[in-house]
Order: sequence, then structure tokens, then C-alpha cells
Amino acid sequence: MIKNNMKRELLIYSCIIIGTLLFSLIIQHYFFQPYTVKGDSMNPTLQEGNRIIINKFSDYERFDLVVLHAPYSNDFLVKRIIGVPGEKIDYIDDQLYINNKQVDEPHLHKHLQHIPVYERFTENFSTAEFSADGIIPEGFVLVLGDNRRISRDGRHFGLTPISSIVGEVNVKYWPLNDIEIMN
Repeated sequence: MIKNNMKRELLIYSCIIIGTLLFSLIIQHYFFQPYTVKGDSMNPTLQEGNRIIINKFSDYERFDLVVLHAPYSNDFLVKRIIGVPGEKIDYIDDQLYINNKQVDEPHLHKHLQHIPVYERFTENFSTAEFSADGIIPEGFVLVLGDNRRISRDGRHFGLTPISSIVGEVNVKYWPLNDIEIMN
């Protein structure tokens, strides 16, 4: 009798552990996924070694932080969406223009206050370099790193297919003293 009870308990605990693992794998594969930031292209927003959680079900909007498949390797990148389909993007003298209207980038204020006025933080460029009419086509976005001086981003590899985006960064959970909900 005691042996049967032990077998039953062992079976119950095994089912609970296996069920929990399967549930965790399903959640991670289809909904949320952890990721460790590599490189300094998103400083000071995110630093090398920060751990983040990405949401795989998101409607991507301008200025969202996203993790995407790198177009030049089998790695992943964290970047910020700057331009969305139907927009013409220009950078002129460190100023973002969307469809010829000046747009502020509040996430860059920390960087720009340390840049001498005679230096560029973001070199001049336009989406006209990537498409004939300069308009971002459906199914694509323009992504840039926050640390524009060192970031390898859309200025270098062009427009990013939305299908290459793994998910939106929702939470920074490491280091523990710097936990943050990301918008």
C-alpha cells in the first residue's frame, strides 16, 4: 500500500514538473522570450548584459524597441523603430523629419546634450537611399540604434522586413537594481 502511494505521488509530481516545463516552453516560444543585450548600440537606454523580455504579439509603432534577426548574421539585434510603412524619413543636421515634418526624439536627449554643436550625432541620410520614391513600403520599417555614432543599423543595412522582428522589448529585468517597464 505504501509503495503504491509513493508511485502515485511520484507520478503526480512528475506530471506537474513536465506540465510546468511544457507550459513554460509554449509561453516562451509563442508569447514572451528573454534576451540578453549584446553591444553598446542602444546606450544609454540598454547596456551590454542587460536582460530583457520581449513580447512576440505586438503592433509595432514608432520609437518601440524591438529585437530583430540581424540581416548580416545569425544573431539578433535590439534597435528602435524610427520609420513605419508609408513614411519618408530624412535626417538633416541631427534632426529627424518624417514626411517633411520635424519630429522630436526624446530618447536621444541624454546623448545630444554631450555633443558639441559642430559635430553630428546622426549623419544626414534619407530613406530615398533605400527606395525609389523614398517611402518605406508596406511590410518594412526603418530601425536605428540610440547610440548613433557606433550603431550598425538601418543606415547601413537598409529597411527591415517586419517579418524579421522577433518582438517588442517590454521589460528590462537585469540588473535587478535597474528593473524597468520599457515603452
